[in-house]
Amino acid sequence: MTVNTPVDVTAVRAIVVDILELEDDELTGSSLFVEDHGADSLGAIEILSRIEKELGVVIAQEDLVKLVNLDAVLAVLATAERRQP
Repeated sequence: MTVNTPVDVTAVRAIVVDILELEDDELTGSSLFVEDHGADSLGAIEILSRIEKELGVVIAQEDLVKLVNLDAVLAVLATAERRQP
């Protein structure tokens, strides 16, 4: 089952800003986590984990490589499955 409600962009943005230790205005939709913000692979995994936990979704492990910027995260979330209660 895919997500039927809009993605909470504010919550996703807050998670990414917190994990990457950025100021809110430093993160744009297209700024790259690794190249522009110095994230490592552990940071990407932490972003994935927090989004899954806080937003109640399941993101396929193969989608991890797609999580390169905020726009990509939002695109992946648009097709993510809701976690079963």
